[in-house]
Amino acid sequence: MGALLISIIVVILLIVIFLLNFYRNPKRKIPQGNNIVSPADGKIIRILKVKSEKIGINKGFLGKIETLTKDIAKECYVISIFMSPLDVHVNRAPIDGKVESIKHEKGKFFAAFNLKRSLMNEKNEIIIKNKEIDRVKVIQIAGFLARRIICLVSKDEKVNKGQKMGKIVLGSQVTLILPSKKVKLKARINQKVFGGSTIIADLR
Repeated sequence: MGALLISIIVVILLIVIFLLNFYRNPKRKIPQGNNIVSPADGKIIRILKVKSEKIGINKGFLGKIETLTKDIAKECYVISIFMSPLDVHVNRAPIDGKVESIKHEKGKFFAAFNLKRSLMNEKNEIIIKNKEIDRVKVIQIAGFLARRIICLVSKDEKVNKGQKMGKIVLGSQVTLILPSKKVKLKARINQKVFGGSTIIADLR
C-alpha cells in the first residue's frame, strides 16, 4: 500500500511539473531595430521560398494545412517552427503592426484511403499589417491529440513586436510567411529559436 501511495504521489508531482513547465511565460528581451522575431519557441524544420498563390504545409506524417501566400506577396518565405511539449507554448507577434485579419479553421478528416488528404489540422491565421513590410502571416497549427488553439488578439488591434498573441495546447507548429523581397533572411534549418527574441529576418 505504501509503495502504491508513493507511486501515485510521484505521478501527481510529474503531472504538476509538466503543467507548470507547459504554462510558463518567461520574459523575453525584445530586439530593437527593423527586424522580424520568431513567433514561437522551438526548432525551425522548414524554410521554403515560394511563388505559388497557395501552398500545402505538412504537419507530422499525415497532417497538413493549406494556406494562401498571395495575400502576403507574390514571392514569400515560408518558415515552419516545430514546438515540442517541452517548449514554451506562448505565441508572439513577430513585428509591430495592426491585426488585419484572423481566420480560424477546424481540423478535418477525409477518406482513410486518401492518405494525402487524410488529415487537415486545425489552424488559426493572423495577418499583421506593418507600414515597412506591408504584411506578414502567422499560422498557429494544432495537432490532432490536443486540438486547442488560443488566440488573444482581435481584428484591428495594434500589436507590438514580441507581444503575446496566443498559445497552442500541447505542442504543435507555427508557420511564419514573409514577403521575400522585403526581408533579408537570417533564420536557418534546425535552428533553435525563442519567441519574441530570436531574429528571423531583417527588413531590407
